[in-house]
Amino acid sequence: MKLEFELNGHPTFADSPPGRRLLDLLRVDLGLIGTKEGCGEGECGACTVLVNGRPKLACLMLAAQLPGCSVTTVEGLAETGELHPLQEAFIEHGAVQCGFCTPGLLLVSYALLQLHPQPTRQMVRDYLAGNLCRCTGYDQVVEAVLSVARGRQCT
Repeated sequence: MKLEFELNGHPTFADSPPGRRLLDLLRVDLGLIGTKEGCGEGECGACTVLVNGRPKLACLMLAAQLPGCSVTTVEGLAETGELHPLQEAFIEHGAVQCGFCTPGLLLVSYALLQLHPQPTRQMVRDYLAGNLCRCTGYDQVVEAVLSVARGRQCT
């Protein structure tokens, strides 16, 4: 099946079997390994990407759903070679340890800040609820997101 969609701001064309997961298309076919497979069942959030600006689980979405869509992966946040303010904030606040959950947490946080540039602490916690982290804990992640909301432009 021929697919045409936008990936990290660039027109993208790919061939894919109809039943191929978006996760496999990204990692295997397109070489974007930032998106992680955790549980493969939509429970952990490690595979979160943005589709048309909204968080989606790439392990549950079929590549066949992509035509006409805009997809952003964690690689798309730092496209210019500079870290995105959220990535910098995650580092500064110690919100990264093993890094496995980080791409999903970053993209969910980015989506939140696009919708609510000045979120409350509870809003951040609610948005992060579908993303599991077993190393860092959530306080550092919440602080990183709030720091971007307070003083950095999230674009």
